[in-house]
Amino acid sequence: MEHPENSSEYAGLQVNSGVKQPPIVNPYLRRNRRRDLSAAEMVEGIVKGDVTILSQAVTLIESVNPDHQAKAQEVINKCLPYSGNSVRIGISGVPGAGKSTSIDEFGIHVLKEKGGKLAVLAIDPSSERTKGSILGDKTRMEKLALHPDSFIRPSPSAGSLGGVARKTRETIILCEAAGFDKIFVETVGVGQSETACHSMVDFFLLIQVAGTGDELQGIKRGIMEISDGIVINKCDGDNVDRCHMAATNFRNALHFFPMPDSGWAPKVLCYSGFYGTGVKEIWDMIYEYFDFVKANGYFDYRRNEQSKYWMYESINEHLRLNFYNNPQIKAQLQPAEQTVLAGQKTSFVAAQDLLDLYFEMLKK
Repeated sequence: MEHPENSSEYAGLQVNSGVKQPPIVNPYLRRNRRRDLSAAEMVEGIVKGDVTILSQAVTLIESVNPDHQAKAQEVINKCLPYSGNSVRIGISGVPGAGKSTSIDEFGIHVLKEKGGKLAVLAIDPSSERTKGSILGDKTRMEKLALHPDSFIRPSPSAGSLGGVARKTRETIILCEAAGFDKIFVETVGVGQSETACHSMVDFFLLIQVAGTGDELQGIKRGIMEISDGIVINKCDGDNVDRCHMAATNFRNALHFFPMPDSGWAPKVLCYSGFYGTGVKEIWDMIYEYFDFVKANGYFDYRRNEQSKYWMYESINEHLRLNFYNNPQIKAQLQPAEQTVLAGQKTSFVAAQDLLDLYFEMLKK
């Protein structure tokens, strides 16, 4: 393009053409497209402990693509014979309780003392507006992120705690097949997810903090009843007395709850995740619990009950997906909504009509 400044009316002014801009992408860059592995190749890589292939398999599990789901289920089924040989620990607590920092300390301690391999599966909350997740838990686990025997995998909750929980359980199977003998499952810590997490782990650890107001606010019957151990974090500096007072309150509250089916009386301990003090005592409690439940047979009983629970959960999820993905149901959803909004039908009647339509189609 000619510069107008080079016109004859502008005497003594000359503008030279600029240098041709290079392409944004390096023309010499060779893009090697990653080869899609078959299910058998994935299983072989997972059993050998290849964390790259393990990550690819987990991505397949989390995908909503039907082809990916079919392939993922094939991989999971072939990995089942290699699974079941780990200790699964669920970790929960209110936001800001120091779950990620604590996991970093817990993980480094157990790898140093017991050896083996550790997998951390963190469920990260997703935005209700954008459906996105930060997935930044790994940045707060600075020591484990650099440890060669650890694997950290954050997953988005995607607005469905049940769906992600099922996928997390399937991820546990792959991690066990890859040789990880210790697995942490960190929840989003918002209440509903704790029940789903409890249904897939052997030991459920609840992290609490003191000095934040009414200590009894943290004593909630549901979460307390499923906890196998309660730990008070940030027991350091001026907060030591408050932590011990909170621990006393929790111990007193536990006396009013019925004895768990395991026969194990939950313990309450104090520690500091930032300074790493009291971590050994927590691990002593965890392994004491495992010795106790393996001796009385509750360990195997709990795993069997969990397997049955997830079978029924999978049935419920597949029925729900099949209902909403049915073309005729899809076509009737919007009109049904309009009848409810217009006050012509109640929500319950409209729902029953849709279900009747669905069941009629199944009979044909």
